Amino acid sequence: MRWLVGWSSTAAGALGGSVAHDGRHDDDAPYGGRVGDDGETLQPVGSQLLWGDPDPLWAVGDWRPDEVRVVKADAQTRVAVLGTCGATDEQLRVGLFAARGGALRHLTAWPGSYTAIVQVGRRITVCGDLAGARPVFHTPWAGGTAYATAALPLADLIEANLDFGHLAALLAAPDVPAALHDSTPYDGVHRIPPGHALILRAGAREIAGYEQVASLAVAAPLADPDSAVGAVRDALIEAVRARLAAPRHVPDIDPGPVPGMGPAERRAARGMPVPGIGADLSGGPASGTLALLAAGLPGMPGTLLGHGTGAGERLLAVTFNDLAVGGREAELERAGSLAANPRLHHVVVAGGEEALPYADLDGPLTDEPGPSLVTAARHRARLAAGSADHFTGYGARQVLDAHPARLADLLMDRKRRHLVRPVAALTKADGSVLVPARVYGAARRLARTSYRAGVEGLAERLLHRSFGSDDPSGAVGASLAALTWGGAGPAARWLTGEALAEVSVRLQGAAHRTGVGPGQRPGDYRARAALARHAMDLRVLEQAAEIRSQRLHAPFLDNQVVRACRALPETLRVQPGARAAILRTVLKGAGVTDLPPGWGAPSQESVTAAARAGLRMAMDPLLTLFEAPLLAEAGLIEARVVRKALRAAAAGEPLPLDGLADLVSLELWLRRLLSRRGTCWTGTPARARAVPAGIAPQRRAVSSGG
Repeated sequence: MRWLVGWSSTAAGALGGSVAHDGRHDDDAPYGGRVGDDGETLQPVGSQLLWGDPDPLWAVGDWRPDEVRVVKADAQTRVAVLGTCGATDEQLRVGLFAARGGALRHLTAWPGSYTAIVQVGRRITVCGDLAGARPVFHTPWAGGTAYATAALPLADLIEANLDFGHLAALLAAPDVPAALHDSTPYDGVHRIPPGHALILRAGAREIAGYEQVASLAVAAPLADPDSAVGAVRDALIEAVRARLAAPRHVPDIDPGPVPGMGPAERRAARGMPVPGIGADLSGGPASGTLALLAAGLPGMPGTLLGHGTGAGERLLAVTFNDLAVGGREAELERAGSLAANPRLHHVVVAGGEEALPYADLDGPLTDEPGPSLVTAARHRARLAAGSADHFTGYGARQVLDAHPARLADLLMDRKRRHLVRPVAALTKADGSVLVPARVYGAARRLARTSYRAGVEGLAERLLHRSFGSDDPSGAVGASLAALTWGGAGPAARWLTGEALAEVSVRLQGAAHRTGVGPGQRPGDYRARAALARHAMDLRVLEQAAEIRSQRLHAPFLDNQVVRACRALPETLRVQPGARAAILRTVLKGAGVTDLPPGWGAPSQESVTAAARAGLRMAMDPLLTLFEAPLLAEAGLIEARVVRKALRAAAAGEPLPLDGLADLVSLELWLRRLLSRRGTCWTGTPARARAVPAGIAPQRRAVSSGG
């Protein structure tokens, strides 16, 4: 786990910083530090100081040397970029000068995935990304503001307790930004929304958006589909090229031969990835596109010479074959056809019952909870066979596909004829002649419903436990449930009435406090919320399934790729098979035309089958987990209700398995958090850490009349 942390104090020298001989603060002085009760200097454990007082900044964790860059214009002006960034030092300097004048968007326009921090005098600017995969957190502290790219270090710093309202919202309405707002699992630690920057001036904080705001007075120009797809192609190629241009890293030195073990076996026994670059090759369009682009673009070899049997080959392609659950034969066949490319070295990882969801309930503590905690072992088995730099197709569905609520956007733009093909596809999947009328009616209602009315309607449904309209059954049911401003989460049905009432109060307050934003329609709003939710869970997955010395790269979540995908016309997005068609065009523009038959065909059935099989296999440990759950102690669930639901789901009843994954993952995360004994800081009084009192629910808003 890697993160950065710093703070902005109220006054220069307030935290014990050094002062120059002429009375001015010396920005190049080392960190003077805030001294703890035992005379220790307060600083993060295992950190490297990027700049010192009065507003210090640290990088914490196993950062590679090329992932941490600091460029200075003068003693008072500098920029730090952490992560994979394709900008040169001169481009960073130009972006620094632009940010000094207030133009923050320049800091997010380079290819790659990174976090940029700018210091201009006492003004600190920290830019988050558009997707939410690189979030920024902040909290009031010592009369100023502390910030970080992880929430747990800030929670340790202020000894934060759990925010049970946030945990309830994660279960009841995880895809509704109004329910979560800027909260985190830790009370007092806040998150800035995607597409925004945190600006600190001598301890005072401001949150500002850096993206262009749509105009309500002037209609946006019509986007040309060909040029929009071309922009997506260029952005993806630049994102892949930025990773190829980065230095290669050898994870570890092979200690030497072991009798009966080859280099691959020795590396697997140590849990180390293959040196070089690799990619997932699941047979789907997203991973296949990245693998073929990485194999075809000029750059350094994917596998380093002298390391392993595939030395010097272009790219290591990894395919996961689930032996416990079938249904992916067509995808595996397509992956094998793609792997016939001589530039690819294909590795198939076979997973049995030990790789099913819920099979391994042990794991590391992550910064936040997420449903991927129950599948971390499954992903770790695949990633362990991957490379030190590994491409994944995560995020392609969220940035390229059309959220069903975009049908309402088309009606608002008077483009009814473009609804014909998506509605016809739903009718074909369902087989009912009533589907067109139901879908059109739901889209029309959403187009005529204001944001405030939609959020208040969801709050009312949660308060009265009315989940009928939020229960998706099949493609048509899922589409109808998504044609709202916000829906209840799959785990909401198992929450207590008090927890649902708490979330209802949060929604009602948000409906009166904030709006959806100027010029934003329901489809665009729901799509951005779904992307932020997916990016947050990917961040949890990276931490839960982390392989030492390995970096996961998700180019579809890069700022430039997200921007290019958002510029795609809605009339193109909503067409059936649009994602596969767009990626096919991207590959054709890059010179790849030989794709296997059926490439891009959707396949989600095996995911549900694997989840149900994992529930059956892990039924006894799961029932033990919910004998005396911490969620029940916090007042969010009743243990017997969840145990009954687990048995019913394992028996094959049509229950939302995603909701059970949310409950199990949150319970696992709470247990790991409370069993933690360390802290992220040295010099804190009595080794202060987050949640010092354990599960101690505070007075609810519904019980206090708030």
